[in-house]
Amino acid sequence: METTAFSKTQLTKPVLGIETSCDETGVALLRWHPEAPGEGLLSHALYSQIKLHAEYGGVVPELASRDHVRKLLPLVREALAQAGLTPADLGGVAYTAGPGLVGALLVGASAARAMAWALGVPAIGVHHMEGHLLAPLLEEDPPEPPFVALLVSGGHSMLVEVKGIGEYRILGDTLDDAAGEAFDKTAKLMGLPYPGGPALARLAEQGRPGVFRFSRPMTDRPGLDFSFSGLKTQVLLAWQQSDQGEQTRADIARAFEEAIVDTMIIKCRRALQAAGAKRLVIAGGVGANKRLRAELAAAGEKDGFKAYFPRLAFCTDNGAMIALAGAIRLAHGQHQDESVQVFPRWDLESLPPAM
Repeated sequence: METTAFSKTQLTKPVLGIETSCDETGVALLRWHPEAPGEGLLSHALYSQIKLHAEYGGVVPELASRDHVRKLLPLVREALAQAGLTPADLGGVAYTAGPGLVGALLVGASAARAMAWALGVPAIGVHHMEGHLLAPLLEEDPPEPPFVALLVSGGHSMLVEVKGIGEYRILGDTLDDAAGEAFDKTAKLMGLPYPGGPALARLAEQGRPGVFRFSRPMTDRPGLDFSFSGLKTQVLLAWQQSDQGEQTRADIARAFEEAIVDTMIIKCRRALQAAGAKRLVIAGGVGANKRLRAELAAAGEKDGFKAYFPRLAFCTDNGAMIALAGAIRLAHGQHQDESVQVFPRWDLESLPPAM
């Protein structure tokens, strides 16, 4: 990553953010305001591929890439129109460079690099999880480092100590199935429609407490790593041995969700204590879960820490978080050269500080 000094004109112009890491095409325009990042969000547009992949019960990478090709430029035009801007008004382009599906990442990276080159503005590849981690900064009461971040999505469940932008230390990571992946797989084995995670969470609201109880994985030993594959097996056995009626399905869904939420709360408390922090950021797709949000907020009131959540629209993949993360780094003079590079696997701790 190169560091140069850009003119003040470029720094005050909006940044275009592009997200194409998996099955959602997200575009946003943001003008960087260090004191109030959320106030600089000018527009955002999102297209979800849920209907496309529902037929197959999961994301098909080749279809995802092709759909990004079809949808990306129309969404860029839509976001520009919403903000009343033209491409000439842009001061930089940020795009998700990883982690994610390599074909999907290449669509966004190629388009972003081409636009940046044509407009003569800097471009920067953004770490997808850094985007999620910074999404709460878009809200009215943004958290200030240091804090601990719980990043929970389909592919990741991790706890991160954040000392500053780009100063990250992973405290706990996923050993097998991430929380979102466990939600989706558990929903599928009980016959719920795709996408399974949200469907299971809705069904859990109808479940009766205490009918089933599953273990809280890896909470009976020290450490902050996550492992949900065993929990998924417990649910499978309970489902196979039950009457498989609708109320039973709801009861199992509730017990499963409670086990996931309780596990994450226990780990969050440990992480906050280990880092000596009083602020907790919760981000990623599972961060939209109602039970998780309510119980972490309640735990914060009890334990004396404050929980920060992005709005629901910015929990799942979106262009606004990429525009924000990219704008912060561009404002600090960081950018990439003109080559198109993506990183399907990318260590969050390898990022340089924004300084």
